Amino acid sequence: MKEIEKIVDRYQQINWQEEQVALGTVVKVEGSAYRRIGARMFVSNNGQWVGGISGGCLEGDALKRAQIAIMKNESSIVVYDTTEDDPHQIGVGLGCNGRIEVLLTPIDHTNKNNQIQFLQQIIDQRDSTILLQVLNIKKGQSSLRGAFYTQDNLNDLASAIEVDLVEIKEKIKRVFYKRKSKVFTLINSEGQEYEILFELIRPKIKLVCIGDNYDVNAFMGIATELGWEIHVAGKPRKLSRSVYQAAKKTYSIQEAKSIKMDEYTAVVLMSHDYKTDLALLQEYIKIDIPYIGLLGPKKRLLKMQDELAENDTEVNLEQLPNLYAPIGLDIGAESPEEIALSIAAEIIAVFREREGYFLRKRTGTIHERIV
Repeated sequence: MKEIEKIVDRYQQINWQEEQVALGTVVKVEGSAYRRIGARMFVSNNGQWVGGISGGCLEGDALKRAQIAIMKNESSIVVYDTTEDDPHQIGVGLGCNGRIEVLLTPIDHTNKNNQIQFLQQIIDQRDSTILLQVLNIKKGQSSLRGAFYTQDNLNDLASAIEVDLVEIKEKIKRVFYKRKSKVFTLINSEGQEYEILFELIRPKIKLVCIGDNYDVNAFMGIATELGWEIHVAGKPRKLSRSVYQAAKKTYSIQEAKSIKMDEYTAVVLMSHDYKTDLALLQEYIKIDIPYIGLLGPKKRLLKMQDELAENDTEVNLEQLPNLYAPIGLDIGAESPEEIALSIAAEIIAVFREREGYFLRKRTGTIHERIV
């Protein structure tokens, strides 16, 4: 989502009297690649761009091709294939050995429903959404390549490609269920084939941090760099200026129970106050959120467990799948910055449904294949 925010920000700064722009989007990936489906690169005809579609090896060529798309005012798909060990191939310097397809689409700023306008609308949404983009076309209307649709205008898509709306909605349900973007080929009664990317766009992670000591400052730096939506609860007089600058909203400890949470929320209890953490923990475990992290040693958690048992609270903290205590990945972190890094890495691992171990010990591909 941070990349989308940068693109939207650049879009708002465009001088339309002097510039024309295009959006490059990774729409297919096979084998190894630095970026995945949904990676974006926003290009101006003056040679400037933000975002990226690779680790740096493809952007130069993609820039030139995007400028051609702008000049022709026509969408196109560019294929970068580094699966063969050819030293003359673009991208071989990174040893990617993969194949990616990039959709290059000129952006019409006079169209209030263009892609960038849509991306701007979803930046602060707290629900996942689906963006549909027409890719390769066989026997159909080639002018539809690059056209994009949302859940608000599916009827327009069904009409344009002459496919039953029910079929499109079924594909959307599958993407939401799998929580992964997918390319589908839709065939109408006349045998025309339209390859369409159903891209799942997730909201940014919402970080709820409980604490006001100096280690919170280190955490804010990393969370800001990751583009998370930050909410901090603590004593107002103890919160630093950097916290106030980084946080979307701050709260008192008493207000912490009222913070709205959803399926993309991560809570970190780092108040260093036992009673505060225990009281809030009892509230947060009642909410269906994917991540609750508790700072401190294991014995602190066991003490809380004993206290809950004494109060006839039937809950086994160690059995809760969304409670991480001690918090963070085991990287030997010592400083506040290293501890913040280990916590942030654990949160990402949880949201990506990974275990967080050494990649060299992973069997198979780094990323799951989109099939």
